[in-house]
Amino acid sequence: MNILSRMNSIVVLFLAFINNAQAAEGGGFLETVNSFFGGIVSFYAPILFYEIPFLKLPMILFIMVAGGIFFTFRFGFINIRLFKHSIDVIKGKYDNPDDEGEISHFQALTSALSATVGLGNIAGVAVAIQLGGPGAVFWLWLVAFFGMSMKFTSCSFAQYYRVVNKDGSVLGGPMVYLEQAFKERFNLWSLGKAMGVFYAFMTIMASFGGGNLFQGNQTFELLSNEFPGLADYPVVVGVILAVLSGAVLLGGIKRIGEVTSKLVPLMCLFYVGSCLAIILGNISEVPGLIGSIFKEAFSPSAIYSGGLIGVIIQGVKRASFSNESGLGSAAIAHAAAKTKEPIREGIVAMIGPFIDTIVVCTMTSLAILITNAHMDSSVAGKGAQITSLAFSSLGSYMPMLLLFATIIFAYSTIISWSYYGEKGVEYLFGQKYINVYRVLYCFVIVLGPVLKLGHVIDFSDLMLLSMAFPNIIGMIALSPIIKEKLDDYLSRYKKGEMPVYK
Repeated sequence: MNILSRMNSIVVLFLAFINNAQAAEGGGFLETVNSFFGGIVSFYAPILFYEIPFLKLPMILFIMVAGGIFFTFRFGFINIRLFKHSIDVIKGKYDNPDDEGEISHFQALTSALSATVGLGNIAGVAVAIQLGGPGAVFWLWLVAFFGMSMKFTSCSFAQYYRVVNKDGSVLGGPMVYLEQAFKERFNLWSLGKAMGVFYAFMTIMASFGGGNLFQGNQTFELLSNEFPGLADYPVVVGVILAVLSGAVLLGGIKRIGEVTSKLVPLMCLFYVGSCLAIILGNISEVPGLIGSIFKEAFSPSAIYSGGLIGVIIQGVKRASFSNESGLGSAAIAHAAAKTKEPIREGIVAMIGPFIDTIVVCTMTSLAILITNAHMDSSVAGKGAQITSLAFSSLGSYMPMLLLFATIIFAYSTIISWSYYGEKGVEYLFGQKYINVYRVLYCFVIVLGPVLKLGHVIDFSDLMLLSMAFPNIIGMIALSPIIKEKLDDYLSRYKKGEMPVYK
């Protein structure tokens, strides 16, 4: 512990030095950081969350919902029609080992899921229920259902326009397909390039914030709450996270895919299994709870704040944050999958919101509603602790296991978002700066537990949601490209012309 104590002391002294240097100007370093980001948030948030008068819904959330509905109808409810085919592809039935790419369909899916399954499912859903009641779950389902079609679209685009480098690595995602597709279809390279640059920049900012600082900060908070002795050693937690993450990051998407393909299924199995234990132990209550979800979705109880619009906003916001449909981040991972069929990867990707939201978030919701954990005033506004309280109904040891699962989810999110950020760096500056980004990213991991984030987190959320603007608007304009490719794929699929390898 002496070495760890010294490491912690060095960083604490460094921060104290900066604090003292800033003190003469009326505030410490951390306050200065929060004030800086607070200024950006206060200027930018009203624009991003501008409330559309007749809908009473923030503009960005309206765009995300409208995009999902548009693509679902545009592609003829592909999220239903090709659901079974998606499962077959994920199982490897159509995997050709000779196809270009870096990872399998399954590894691409788990890499993308590792960036979405986590604190949003465990903590975000709990807060949504506490603020919006059971009805929020219905709107969460609805957004996920339509979000499947949106994720199909972005990941199909990412595969179709991906760039395979000389070393076999892949560069893909919204920044690439917005630039190339606008040039190809409308001869508007400058518009596509501007949208791509904006998207890549926001991706880098979101990777440092929501994908990194927030995960490290919340991991430390959870650990220090359970083990008070760690409260004085935030740097220890940060360094351990940074070392574990760095060991994976240096291997690129192949290493990330190998790790997440093992971690994510195991943690999802444990988490869903625990929720199922609560549900099956109280199975007689489930029909009534399902009924309350539908009833409260349209006529919310007075004990929950916000009325109908408030319930809708809670469900829409939590679903959007949880499965990231429309943001295009998952498309960066799916672009690296081994396949010659862009549409096929989109079909794989659309299962992401189903697993993340309709399965995992529903399990969380039912476990919380059965145990009434959301009604306990002692955990008001504390999402992870609400879920922990629900898990404690299975035994005093369960909150500890939930803590372990949450840390693994946060860790997998950190390593997946690093890949998203480095692809933004590659697009803007080239491959030679990727290692610089990785080192900086690991350093930021160390800072996560140390900083009291405040407005920094609000800033991170704004960067994350900002990714949806160019992506969804661009995909709507370019949707005829995917419609043509989808019709061709379906024609060959129905004729049995797809080679099978397993």
